[in-house]
Parts: sequence; C-alpha cells; structure tokens
Amino acid sequence: AGSQIQGRAGIPRQGRRRKSVAIAYEAGQDEGAEPRRARWEPRQWREQLQRIREMRSSRDAPVDDMGVQKCYDSSAPPQVKRYQVLLALMLSSQTKDQVTSAAMLRLRQRGLTVDSVLQMDDETLGQIIYPVGFWRNKVKYIKQTTAILKQKYGGDIPSTVEELVQLPGVGPKMAHLAMHIAWDSVAGIAVDTHVHRISNRLQWVKKETKHPEQTRVALEEWLPRDLWKEINWLLVGFGQQTCLPVKPRCSQCLNQDICPAAKRL
Repeated sequence: AGSQIQGRAGIPRQGRRRKSVAIAYEAGQDEGAEPRRARWEPRQWREQLQRIREMRSSRDAPVDDMGVQKCYDSSAPPQVKRYQVLLALMLSSQTKDQVTSAAMLRLRQRGLTVDSVLQMDDETLGQIIYPVGFWRNKVKYIKQTTAILKQKYGGDIPSTVEELVQLPGVGPKMAHLAMHIAWDSVAGIAVDTHVHRISNRLQWVKKETKHPEQTRVALEEWLPRDLWKEINWLLVGFGQQTCLPVKPRCSQCLNQDICPAAKRL
C-alpha cells in the first residue's frame, strides 16, 4: 500500500528524483550533478588500428582475392547477386576462402539462381560444393533456405539481420556480412573467429569474451559506427597473414610493442 501513496508536498517520490537527475546530467544542465562518465574504450586502439591498416594496405590476403565479396557474379541482376552472396556466406562457414571460392565458381558455371538450386537434386549439389566444411549439412540448409526465399521473399533475400538469422544455416556473422555486401547496409559488426581472436588479444573488449556474438556486442559498445563495416575485412586479412590462431607472427607485426598479447605468445 505504501508504494501507492503520493509523496508529501514538496518532496518528490524516489522514482521521480532518479529520473530528474538522469535527465539533468544527460543534458548537462545541473551544475550539481555528477559529470557523465566517459565511454570506455581500449588503450591505444586508434594507433593499433592504423598500424593494422598499414599491414593490410597491400590487400593480398586470401579474403581480398577469394572472400565472399569476390564470389558472386557482378553482372547478374541485383536479386541474383544477393542470393549468390548469401550462398557464398553459407558455404564459407568453417571453410577456407580458397575452397569457398572454388565451390562458388563451380555453382556459377551451372547458372546459380534460386530456381537452378531448387531444381538440383541433393547429390548433385553435394558433389558441386564438396569439399567445403560440413558439406552434407550445407546441402540441407541451402535447399531449405532457398525454398524459403522462393516462397516468402519472391526469390530475394531478407533485408534485415532479424530475418536473415531465421534462415536455416545462417548465423549472425553471415547475416551482418550479407547486410554489408548484399544490401550495402551496416546493421552491426560481422565477427568471425579472426575478429573474435584478435579483439581479445588486443583487449578491444572490456572483459575477455568466449564467443563471437559476445565480442560483437562488446565491440559495438565503443567502436565508432563508421568503422563497423571496415573492421571485419581488416581483421580477417590480418588474422590470415599475421595474427594467426597458432604461432602468430608477432615479430612481423607493427603492433608488437603495443599489443597486450605479444609478450605472452
């Protein structure tokens, strides 16, 4: 009952008092209010990022020549291009760029569209995409997803992350990359194993993260939005060439003197 009683005249209720303080120091109008805390960001991250840009300036990592952005037919109609982007992303999971690129080339040689895949039997599709990782599961997911695209989206792919991750075989990283590449829209940061690993090594996350999705959330809390699209491309290539999963090439890294992990590796 006490919670329903109005405060006495001149004495605001506790809930109101909290609200007014929050508004005051959001707007910076209350001189007595505690100053707003600065947003957390990693030490020396701008310098680290610039050095990674320098190391990636030659654009000669596998992702540069054979990444998903190079796997679709640029002369195809927009709807077909978007479908090919999504398919390349589905094939790329747990698969080297070289293998994904070769599988996409074989698919495109047969005419890669929603209808051509729906008309293809599972055995033939499996033979074409082999040896991508988990190819049997991917045959199933590709056929299921393609049928959904035909029935629900008129043969196109969804234009939101929320809808993309509902498709069989499509995870958050694929969805964000599909938004970047297929729709030229930045809805979030695409975090794969390279971005996840390097973000933790550089301590670009406030606390160590265990999974790529945790890393994505942590990065999006502080990384300026205009860098969200670039960061995947930069770190993937950097992870393929220098900051390797095992035996990273710290001696060749321009960040060796300012990388928290360099001395431990």
